[in-house]
Amino acid sequence: MSNGECLTGAKRAAKALVNSRHAIAFTGAGISTESGIPDFRGPQGLWKRFNPALASIDYLNSDPRGFWDFYIERFRVLSSAKPNKAHLALAELERLGVIKYVITQNIDDLHRLAGSVNIIELHGNYKTVYCIRCNSSYPFELALSKYESGENPPRCPRCGGILRPNVVLFGEPVSEISKALELASISDAVLVVGSSLSVYPAAYVPLVVKQHGGVMILVNLEPTDYDDYADVVMHCKASEALEQILSQVKLILGGAGVGA
Repeated sequence: MSNGECLTGAKRAAKALVNSRHAIAFTGAGISTESGIPDFRGPQGLWKRFNPALASIDYLNSDPRGFWDFYIERFRVLSSAKPNKAHLALAELERLGVIKYVITQNIDDLHRLAGSVNIIELHGNYKTVYCIRCNSSYPFELALSKYESGENPPRCPRCGGILRPNVVLFGEPVSEISKALELASISDAVLVVGSSLSVYPAAYVPLVVKQHGGVMILVNLEPTDYDDYADVVMHCKASEALEQILSQVKLILGGAGVGA
């Protein structure tokens, strides 16, 4: 998509968001690739290089050492990442009152670091781990320190049980999905950023908004199966698209928040 086409999409997206009563954002791995975090299903995606079964509850239960060997490298990448311009623009849209909630499939904590406040993390957050035996929770750094000192799998200081990341693994239910779908059902616009909408049940969230008569804005570098379903489609970098949307929103609002 050319710069001109991206700008045209941004203008349409901004108008829809400002005119909405309750707009939410739905983000996937594509919003964080500019922070140096690989996505999952793109040309250079994580699942092109690794078997997704490595991120399953069955693998954790059957081979916790192998599970931690895989995940420790993943989490090292996450821990060094910083929010990019897309995260910052989305946080600013929330501060302006245009976006009410950010619902994310990501576990990287970058929305919080960027300043977003109302966040639902569908798949958890890598920053904490917990014991599979006593459920005690600890910072991820504790598990990392134990792993690096030769303790694999890392174990709970309290009871000796195996520690695991506080994220949703393949084969596990998505506990936050009910809250997200409830929000979607009362929303009249959804800004989808960096998601191919191919992972369920998470992908139902923006679809519910659309099914209830809301506007769907789809920002994704690659085409998706839902391009024809969306009201606005922007095949641009997430940072470029969101900065342009933010700029257009500010023009509409005259630099003031909604209701000012």
